[in-house]
Amino acid sequence: MALPAKNLLGDETSPYLQQHKGNPVHWRPWSTKTLAEAKALDKPILLSIGYAACHWCHVMAHECFEDDEVADVMNRLFVNIKVDREERPDIDQIYMAALQATGEQGGWPLTMFLTPDAKPFWGGTYFPRKARFGRPGFVEVLNAVHTAWKDKQAELARSADALAAHVASRLAPTPDGAAPAAPPLQPLAEKIASMMDPDLGGLRGAPKFPNAPFLDVLWLDWLENRTVARRDAVLGTLRSMLSGGIYDHVGGGLARYSTDAQWLVPHFEKMLYDNAQIIRHACFAHVETGDELFRMRIEETIGWVLREMQVEGGAFASSLDADTEGEEGKFYLWTRSEIEKVLGEDAETLLGFYSLSKPEGWEGDPILHRLHRPDAQPPAEERRQRELLDRLLAKREKRPRPGRDDKVLVDWNGLTIAALATAGRQLARRDWIEAAHAAYRFVCESMQDERLPHSIRGEKRLFPALASDYAAMISAAVALHGALQENAFIKQALRWAEMLDRWHADEAGSGYFLTASDNADVPMRIRGDVDEAVPSATAQIIVALTQLSSLSGDHALYEKAMRSAEAALARAQQQAYGQAGIIHAAALAQRPMKLLISDTSQHERFVPVANRISDPRRVDVVLKEEEKAPAEQMAGITIDRAVPGAWLCVGQSCLPSIHDPVILEATLRSSRKE
Repeated sequence: MALPAKNLLGDETSPYLQQHKGNPVHWRPWSTKTLAEAKALDKPILLSIGYAACHWCHVMAHECFEDDEVADVMNRLFVNIKVDREERPDIDQIYMAALQATGEQGGWPLTMFLTPDAKPFWGGTYFPRKARFGRPGFVEVLNAVHTAWKDKQAELARSADALAAHVASRLAPTPDGAAPAAPPLQPLAEKIASMMDPDLGGLRGAPKFPNAPFLDVLWLDWLENRTVARRDAVLGTLRSMLSGGIYDHVGGGLARYSTDAQWLVPHFEKMLYDNAQIIRHACFAHVETGDELFRMRIEETIGWVLREMQVEGGAFASSLDADTEGEEGKFYLWTRSEIEKVLGEDAETLLGFYSLSKPEGWEGDPILHRLHRPDAQPPAEERRQRELLDRLLAKREKRPRPGRDDKVLVDWNGLTIAALATAGRQLARRDWIEAAHAAYRFVCESMQDERLPHSIRGEKRLFPALASDYAAMISAAVALHGALQENAFIKQALRWAEMLDRWHADEAGSGYFLTASDNADVPMRIRGDVDEAVPSATAQIIVALTQLSSLSGDHALYEKAMRSAEAALARAQQQAYGQAGIIHAAALAQRPMKLLISDTSQHERFVPVANRISDPRRVDVVLKEEEKAPAEQMAGITIDRAVPGAWLCVGQSCLPSIHDPVILEATLRSSRKE
């Protein structure tokens, strides 16, 4: 069965695939039809994976995929498949693991060569049109792979079988042995801390990524074990990131990573997931320190999310491109003369506080940062600087904008909804909570037969969802319940937990697969154990089920969370990296917290305390006079509603009732393992 000899991406949902619909390459989307075509023609597959905001994906597209000569070779020799890694992270994880297993460093664009039955046998990342950067030219690569396939097909097929088996052992492993007696949170935190840059935070060296799963581990170790050095490592990392060039001081929001070791030179693409996680971590840092730097960055980053990432209907787009008019970072950069033209005499005021730097090797305009003035200044000074930055922002809004990938990814939106709800509670911003609720409604309205999609763009929906979509939206519902105390969020989250069980649970009841059981186009069902820039799907599921169990009083959910955690910890012992999320989630599940509050509607005393002290371990329930809350039943305590108070339950036991808001605040701030 041969599909039409033309490019077939024109009807795809993904903006990334749409970017390639005009290529002379006969691209196909990943589908059962495309895989059947490769088998029928007995042709190897050229798989190209990228995403809309990826700079080097654009470079390779311009150099190779828009070139008629290159396209002719590709079309003659291969079945060519283009995949958006954000739409199909399951496909991306499989073939990225295959590339790394061959000893190559991973990255995007990912270029893999597969047998006709989709088993990988060789690959790389970016290839130039003609040989340079120490890389062979792409036509040379294509012809060499074709020759090898023609002359050594049996040998390559054996290698592909072995590589596929290795990938399966990495991404869908069978546990060999028991889980550790307790999640190794402290040893992992110590190992991570030993790799941290003592001066600027983050892992030593370049490039520097936010690495949220590592920060989660360090922060939980601080909360549980009062390891001050772990707290300081997180705070130092956040201060450096939020003061460096990786942060957009004019418009808010964090770039995906810095190319250097000082957080100075950003790779300018902005991803929704990074910014959801930085909002969350900044909330925890602000609770701990009261440092106004964190409050300002929360406000600025949420301002950017609502201004530049919100799509019609209230949900959030996936990313902004690194490039504008073919030039990396052009939208974000300023020369001194440009600043002086906008600000006049006030330019000296701004540049006495912020710096413009053009480090060696950087070819663009200077980068604005405040690495030399990271600490928050007196409020009047910060307000004055913000006024000047807003004048630059107004000017910048008139520039040609970077491309926006406006597909709505359900799991990334779940992360963002939870972050907005947390920040809205903490800083008493009802508008942020309302924005979170609007995005939540958008996702709910996209369901079919009670199932979530993974991606939404306009009227198009990509089904079925991934396990991470259900986990992230369960956590989003929990966060919104904390903000609005409406039981409808619990009911919806319980239905999502049912869908997770129905479509993603393994036969042994020991955990979940990333892809749904009725997804017919995956070469293997993988667990989703490996962290990327966000915690793994498995980690997110453990946290979501633990939180929902505490909130709903459904102990069976907690048992599922613990079985999943134990099985995942057993699998994690066989893996070399990428398991921080599982260890963090298992430690959190071991000692979850819930706070029950009975307050007076006329004069709340305890709710404001709980709102402003966010804690990743805790869910909060405000008890209503007319009903006995499920969380109250689960706690096994009797509450006198006539007397306002609070009850903090840690693990399987509850502390004595608290009737003084001052004592509640001290308890929430000092709660730790005894």
